[in-house]
Amino acid sequence: MNQRIAVMDLGTNTFHLLIAEKAETGFKEILHMTEAVKLGEGGMKDGLITAEAFERGVKTMQLFAEKIAVKEASRVRAVATSAVRSTKNGLDFINEVKAKTGIEIEVIDGLQEAELIYKGVKSSGILSAEKALILDIGGGSVEFILCDEQKIFWKQSFEIGAQRLRQLFHQTDPITDENIKKLNDYLEEQLQVLFLSVKNQDVQVLIGSSGSFETYAEMIETEKGKLFNIQKIKTYDFKINEFNAIAKWLKQSSHQKRVAKRSIIPLRVDMIVVASLVTSFVVQKLEIQKLSMTTYSLKEGVLAEMK
Repeated sequence: MNQRIAVMDLGTNTFHLLIAEKAETGFKEILHMTEAVKLGEGGMKDGLITAEAFERGVKTMQLFAEKIAVKEASRVRAVATSAVRSTKNGLDFINEVKAKTGIEIEVIDGLQEAELIYKGVKSSGILSAEKALILDIGGGSVEFILCDEQKIFWKQSFEIGAQRLRQLFHQTDPITDENIKKLNDYLEEQLQVLFLSVKNQDVQVLIGSSGSFETYAEMIETEKGKLFNIQKIKTYDFKINEFNAIAKWLKQSSHQKRVAKRSIIPLRVDMIVVASLVTSFVVQKLEIQKLSMTTYSLKEGVLAEMK
């Protein structure tokens, strides 16, 4: 019988459960669940997980524990990122989950998160000998990894995730031109280390890691009238002009218009606007020539480590 592995990625916005077993080439997926826990909702400014978000998180972990038991996964690893590591009651959450489920949560720092994202992206097969910049937009943090298929040249995590940016700049819908300018100015200031690190590196390729990039792809393909299932693909290549078109639509959209788009899952309706603004800012600032994405991210990186 194959040994089953359960990996949990406990992010600021979503909790993922991936159960897989070893196959001849890599892993065979048994179960993949994504729950919109929104652990950082309402509390990121104050550095707290609110009582409501705390309860949602614990209930989701109890659900995951049940699924792990049913699928008989013998190796389990749960990794928590920005919302847990940066909040005053993150340890309380860890202890509550351990008491109610027996699952021990491992809190990783931003550099460990970037390393795992790289391993996940690499396992999708999207990397080559050409240097690329990986961008992962989470709810609490954003990771950048300058790399090729062989190694990482530079990596950094910034606590400027979509949930944080939304609370700072996206209080009205549609987002105002004034707040877009404020957001861009903020990114210019916060990402100076990135710009210095990639200077003279001739980076022309940007690879998005799952999340919002999946939504961009679904929006583009759905607009073409195509049947498109993001769960059936590992990688996707954007045309820059097509991405620019949906980014323009998003920044002009109201909440109601985004809800009405079947290609935007409920989980991303509120944060996709600032995520698209971050993506657009990086593409324009670094004069990116090729934009791609992979559905693989941190959870697949954890899986790769557990071989």
